[in-house]
Amino acid sequence: MQRRIFIKNASLASGLLLISPLMADCSPRNEEFPVMDLHVHTTNDFTIENILEIGKREHIRFGVLDHPADWAIKDDADLKSYIDRLRPYPVYIGLQPMSPGWTKRFSPELISKVDYVLMDPQTIPNGNRYGETLHIWEFDTYIDDPEDFMERYMAHIMEVLNNNEPMHIFGWPLFLPVCIARDYYALWTENRMQQIITAAKKKNVAIEINDLAHTPHEKFILMSKEQGLKFTFGSDTRNQKAGRLAYCKSIAKKCNLKPEDFFIPQRTIKGGIS
Repeated sequence: MQRRIFIKNASLASGLLLISPLMADCSPRNEEFPVMDLHVHTTNDFTIENILEIGKREHIRFGVLDHPADWAIKDDADLKSYIDRLRPYPVYIGLQPMSPGWTKRFSPELISKVDYVLMDPQTIPNGNRYGETLHIWEFDTYIDDPEDFMERYMAHIMEVLNNNEPMHIFGWPLFLPVCIARDYYALWTENRMQQIITAAKKKNVAIEINDLAHTPHEKFILMSKEQGLKFTFGSDTRNQKAGRLAYCKSIAKKCNLKPEDFFIPQRTIKGGIS
């Protein structure tokens, strides 16, 4: 199953979510803070024009992602084409690698031209005791032993966070496969959460509040905020649901997040919303 086909009950797999205040010109009417969705994708049926239409209507700034992978952006020529295609539009341009080592495909100069890199730990090599590579967003992910899985999962998260490749946002934090999601609060111990926060702070990456998965939950957000981490909002959508950040808004207000608590890509963008 491709990542773009996500399970209907993903919301079972996690806690709460948050909405992202960013730039002053991104504030929807009657919102307390500016809003930005830095996790959307285009498809043949959902184009950049569709994204801009939503942004203008809902007063939301978007960041568009694609995957550096054999089936997407596989080399420098593809990456240059991707950047050149999106650059004329008032959106941020990002990459979403799925595994460490992705930079070997590209020149550092070209990588530096994207606005941000979002990476998540959802593809786990040797993720269970059967030696399977797990794609934990898939409904039929097989976990034979939850505690054994969490040890493998944490090791992979640390590999993602501790490598020296460019990374600005840690995506889908604290997501769990549906088969063990009922034990979310037991499996995400304070010690495990603190390990993630410490590694993210050391690497200076922001924490994504993911609207599709409703992760992370309030306690993790408050722990992260207290220790100085910043946040982003992401819908991880490829359709007209882009920019629907209800969980994000709700949890942001609950955790009293302010504009200064959010990561904003450095490139100045004007236009596209009104």
